Amino acid sequence: MKLNINWDALGIATSVVCAIHCAVLPLIISSLPLFGINIVDNLAFELFMILLTALIGVWSLYHGWKNQHHNIVPFTLFLIGLVLLSAKQVWHEKQVIFLVPAVLLIVGAHFINFRLSRVADHVHDKNCDHQ
Repeated sequence: MKLNINWDALGIATSVVCAIHCAVLPLIISSLPLFGINIVDNLAFELFMILLTALIGVWSLYHGWKNQHHNIVPFTLFLIGLVLLSAKQVWHEKQVIFLVPAVLLIVGAHFINFRLSRVADHVHDKNCDHQ
């Protein structure tokens, strides 16, 4: 049995989880330190989420680029988003300035990659039907 993973959907989900963690979690779960749990300002967790986003994003976008659409736009948007996400770690006091555009660019890159891949699949299917 072959496991089909929609890497763009996984990339979008990972980006959204990261955004929720960065934007909402500090407001909702401010009592976690009382229980000895600190994922709000945990550098290791932050770096893990950025690395996970980067790995899934690069794999997803490379797969779409290589196998379907050959368009560099999703990669460009993703890399700009990743730079902004990393900048959030450097200038932590201004994280909202970097976080919102970073998440929008990363999710947008996955969405564009998904749409371009779908269009390429449909074009490929039409060409195969006529032969």
